[in-house]
Amino acid sequence: MIDAVSSLLIVAGLGFYLAGSIGLLRLPDLYSRLHALTKADNLGLGLLTAGLALHSQQLLGTLKLLLIWLAVLAASAASAHLIAQHARRRETGP
Repeated sequence: MIDAVSSLLIVAGLGFYLAGSIGLLRLPDLYSRLHALTKADNLGLGLLTAGLALHSQQLLGTLKLLLIWLAVLAASAASAHLIAQHARRRETGP
């Protein structure tokens, strides 16, 4: 049962990665692309981490996965903010 739930979470996480990649390619402007990519990738990594944590038999491995997910959450939020801030500074006003 745990293997089935783990596999379902991993596949759902990969689906969110796919949706974020499609959003990156298809959306019209930078801000929409950043939003789609950061939201989908953060949720995808969270689901992937949860699936791998269920599959893992060691507590230390699960804690490492959680720390990696938290570090990626912080890094993606900071990098998306910096990219959007730089793009906004380069825009010309009306």
